[in-house]
Amino acid sequence: MKKIKINIWAVLSTIFMLMILIPNIDVILHLFKEPNDTWHHIKKYLLKDYILNTSIIAISTGSFTMIIGTSLAWLVSAYDFPMRNFFRWALILPLSIPPYIAAYTYAGMLSYTGGVQAFLRNNLGLQVSQKYFDIMSIPGAVFIFTIFLLPYVYLVVRSYLEKQSASLIENARLLGANYIGVFLKVVIPISRGVIIAGVTLTMLEVLSDYGVVSYFGIPTFSTAIFSSWFSMSDIDSAIRLASILLVAIFMVMTSEKFLRGRKKYSSTNTKIRPLTRKKLNEFYGSLAFLYCFIILSLGFIIPTSQLLSWSIMTYKDILNSDFFILIYNSLSVAILSSLLIVVMAVIIANYTRINDGFLSKLYSKITLLGYSIPGAVIAITMILFFVDVDKNLGWLYKIFDPNAPTLLLSMSIVMLIFAYMIRFLAVGFQSIEGGFEKIGNKFFEASRTLGYGVTKTFFLVDLPMLKPAILSGFALVFVDIIKELPLALILRPFNFHTLATKVFEYANDEMMFEAAVPSLIIVAVSFVTIFTLYKVVDKED
Repeated sequence: MKKIKINIWAVLSTIFMLMILIPNIDVILHLFKEPNDTWHHIKKYLLKDYILNTSIIAISTGSFTMIIGTSLAWLVSAYDFPMRNFFRWALILPLSIPPYIAAYTYAGMLSYTGGVQAFLRNNLGLQVSQKYFDIMSIPGAVFIFTIFLLPYVYLVVRSYLEKQSASLIENARLLGANYIGVFLKVVIPISRGVIIAGVTLTMLEVLSDYGVVSYFGIPTFSTAIFSSWFSMSDIDSAIRLASILLVAIFMVMTSEKFLRGRKKYSSTNTKIRPLTRKKLNEFYGSLAFLYCFIILSLGFIIPTSQLLSWSIMTYKDILNSDFFILIYNSLSVAILSSLLIVVMAVIIANYTRINDGFLSKLYSKITLLGYSIPGAVIAITMILFFVDVDKNLGWLYKIFDPNAPTLLLSMSIVMLIFAYMIRFLAVGFQSIEGGFEKIGNKFFEASRTLGYGVTKTFFLVDLPMLKPAILSGFALVFVDIIKELPLALILRPFNFHTLATKVFEYANDEMMFEAAVPSLIIVAVSFVTIFTLYKVVDKED
């Protein structure tokens, strides 16, 4: 009898793909139901505002991050000016502050009783109209998103420019092009692909946000999904809103491919000479320093200083046994979820690496799907899926415990962890995939030639070399989960808080000072991780 050989990597990868895809079936089926009166009301009176506000914020943020992020990347890559080396890495620090924490902080600082207006009144005797300090508006939201998401554009463009051949740019200089001419006619065209990629990621983050727009009271798709679910208990309307938001995301992704076009720029030989930086004179050097310092101050120094100030005032009231339980909840969920995600990512990445067929390419695309879907949408799919699972497994629960609740999984931490696995699998997968690309296939093929199987080769040969990529993937996922808000708000079990949900709760109750301590812990964890990873990656480059 012929022995059937089972590829365990293919089986596990397929199971993980089904875990991602099956929960979405319920959402698709709900779309074919007859719309209710609530949906007709939303469609007639509210949908226009949701579309308009969401579009304005996303497009404005994308435009401003493109301009500021690209200009900063060009400045740091092409010119020498005071403290350039410091700004080169420091300009990524705004990423360590989640936009919702930045929104609470700036709103507190600029309020009537905040530090800015109090200083103007008490020290300078100025009474300024409140309209000049009203950040809780669409322009205010655009400001928050721009300042705290622009590192996505800055980082990819700077990395691209530093690795490009200097010949194009230096030839433009020799032909008499000035600073602006070189930037507009050479740098922008050759960097178009990475600029669009960074802007797309920024816009996806904006579409996924709930904390900023909710606190500022701006009706967008994210807030509409939450209000439909929580305020109206109308899952059908929430699903219809989510489907429209997914269409918008699809349009953003499609636009990225279109805007990138077919033009590609590459060096004509294998010897690529890095760009030689030009030293700016004292005047222009001072302007460059001031530009970088203003962005860094707005994106990191000012909000962090304010959080520190508030924390000093309230830490004695906040740091109690309940708060340490809060930290334990956040760390335990983040560590467990990150471990599961990294294991999934390693299995899928190894399968797609050693198989070059259609299925492996499809799996790699599906793996990246979760990160482009907003947390609120994923939360809805999780609720529908786990409620159905509980209904179908109710008889099994009763066998083990006659008093078991009907919605056992739906009321547990399992649902939240499962959602994290779908949402952030792409983050871990890209890191692991990059690690596999660096080590190549030659060691794998040599091991297979010597008679070792795929699994034994992985553990003996690939895994030791893959450790840096696994650690960086784990760290990136861990930080994203610590900062994540929408999924935790909707899917956490009753009376289960994380640092992010506690910050949101304090801010909604206008307890800004109390929100500072958990906010500062989130910022500190993000800062340490981002700084460490940056130094490791920079050293490798």
